[in-house]
Amino acid sequence: MSVNRELLDFIKRSPTAFQAVATAEDALRQKGFNELRESDKWILEKNGKYYTKKNGSSLIAFEIPEGDFSGFMMTAAHGDNPSFKIKENAEQKNDVYVRLSTESYGGGIYSTWLDRPLSVAGRIIVRDGNGFSTKLVDMERPVAVIPNLCIHFNRDANTGLNLNPAVDMVPLFKDAGDGKSFREMIAEKAGVKEKDILSTDLFLYNPQEGVEWSDYISSPRLDDLQSAFALLKGFIKSKPSKAVKVYCLFDNEEVGSGTKQGAASTFLSDVLERIADCFGLTKEERIRKLACSFMVSCDNGHAVHPNHPEVSDPNHAPKMNKGVVIKYNASQRYTTDAVSAAMFRLVCEKANVPVQMFFNRADIRGGGTLGNISTTQVSVNTVDIGLAQLAMHSNFETAGAKDTEYLVKAITAFYGKQFIQTENGYTLE
Repeated sequence: MSVNRELLDFIKRSPTAFQAVATAEDALRQKGFNELRESDKWILEKNGKYYTKKNGSSLIAFEIPEGDFSGFMMTAAHGDNPSFKIKENAEQKNDVYVRLSTESYGGGIYSTWLDRPLSVAGRIIVRDGNGFSTKLVDMERPVAVIPNLCIHFNRDANTGLNLNPAVDMVPLFKDAGDGKSFREMIAEKAGVKEKDILSTDLFLYNPQEGVEWSDYISSPRLDDLQSAFALLKGFIKSKPSKAVKVYCLFDNEEVGSGTKQGAASTFLSDVLERIADCFGLTKEERIRKLACSFMVSCDNGHAVHPNHPEVSDPNHAPKMNKGVVIKYNASQRYTTDAVSAAMFRLVCEKANVPVQMFFNRADIRGGGTLGNISTTQVSVNTVDIGLAQLAMHSNFETAGAKDTEYLVKAITAFYGKQFIQTENGYTLE
């Protein structure tokens, strides 16, 4: 199976952050990784392979080396994407239709959600004795659509579309009086009784499968599942290292990461501290190892646009199929600096992977990502990278067919290295 076919299968199985974690978990289990629950006492062994989850929507996996470790080699991506979250009292009824009450999640391009058959996925919380349990749900088939207003009633449709999420973006579910209710449909798919559903975290998503065509791949959720997949594949493929290898898949990046399972939480710092504690390291020893640690924060970047090249900085306009993009921002919305960029460039050189650079045009404000957020909790050298793509935050995005393999190669090489601090810099070993 080609790497892009694997990627598109990963995306198909990951309609929400909950399923993305489950898909990553399946891949890790197949390679001998064992789950550690946060509430259990951790007993770690040399050469051990482990992972832990938070909220079912974030995951951190790590591999312990055979001997004393030099530091932590870490990567991070996110599993969430712009969408529409379905409210608890989902059905809006009138004499003609039943619609679903939603609110927007993240900064999506609303127009790309119109006139597409949409499905529903996420998790439900189900009564279980005196408590409850969690079940993942994926309808897999189309169950809703957000219809456009025809051009005959909206003559400005092609000149200036202003979409109100409470009016224009409400999905049609079914005719009034026909078929099962929304909650009945979800319960049936999950194999539970409707009365036992206590609460839900359900989202609309595009069930259309991704495709590889010409020099490109087009798919829902390339941002950021392309990164999540490539980092995971590189993590699993990489050879044993003298450092602790860490893979992070965070939730809620699209809404600022400020949750217990987001990059701004203590999730990563707690995991690293517990690893150090299991091997009897003092606080000072742990801090010394963090000084010889490195993080690659990976979230896709902007390719130069075929129809609007003017929005890119002319000297820093990445192209699809031309390799990994190192992302810079003077205001530190990306955390890359000269040191972290130099480190990652050395890794890519040794892996024979081409590198590009991205800066926003000086008068255009860019987006933020995981790197500068995670370093508020774990102070390590960090580089922000990604792969060049078009139509970021669209319901269907496009990227280069060659670039997934480039990123896998770079991350596989990265995990096989360690960085040692010297008097005037670092050495890559």
